[in-house]
Amino acid sequence: MLTAAQIAHFRTHGYVALPRFLAAEELEALRGELGLLRAAGKLRNVTTDADGATHSQTRFNLQICPIGPQSPLIEALRFAPQVVSAVGALVGHPVRFVLDQIFLKPANEGAGTAWHQDAAYWPVVTERERGLGMWLALDDATVANGTMHVVPGSHRELRPHYRDPDSDHHIRADEPEGAVPVELPAGGALFFNYGVLHCTRDNRTARDRAGLALHFIADAIRPAEFAVGQPLISDADGAATQPGVWAEAIAQPRAVVA
Repeated sequence: MLTAAQIAHFRTHGYVALPRFLAAEELEALRGELGLLRAAGKLRNVTTDADGATHSQTRFNLQICPIGPQSPLIEALRFAPQVVSAVGALVGHPVRFVLDQIFLKPANEGAGTAWHQDAAYWPVVTERERGLGMWLALDDATVANGTMHVVPGSHRELRPHYRDPDSDHHIRADEPEGAVPVELPAGGALFFNYGVLHCTRDNRTARDRAGLALHFIADAIRPAEFAVGQPLISDADGAATQPGVWAEAIAQPRAVVA
């Protein structure tokens, strides 16, 4: 359950960090799932040699997007009780799931993700403070290994974006002022609304760093053409639409969809 101070921080600055969000067994299960996905060759490098097309052989930003269709466990995560509670407290119930993706920045060669606002990808969403991203640290996320950086209060203005030449599909904004790093222990979570400028940096440490991102929107302000076919995770009263799904998924043997 979020405190009044945490909710107020989100309202004012556009983001809030929760250092202890996942239970140890949940974190262990998600890490194991990432290991299976990696062993199955599911992750794809999106970093390019500054031309937007030629995939780099020396810098790696490994991603799966969307990831839910390839992992029953991660597909169930959107219904976890703490997810439903936190997201609803920040954007208001009922909440609709939008998208999930995983990022792996390998040791020594991990490439960061450029500055951007999620709202620039989804301009149809005009009330950007009622949509948010939830970024889960699957490893300790530090300045040294390129943790998430945000610009507090940047959600109040949508910045110009352009094609990122260092990625095969991303867009980017100019380097902003006022950025702050958000360091999190493994299992911690960062919530930020669709307007907050954010980025990650390169991982030049000797250990991999992975993050899992889920995106949500308050269904009351969702444009009809946005997140079509995606499920509600809560009803208007804040009750979970699929209670027990996450606990059942944690208890099942791991399985990755072929």
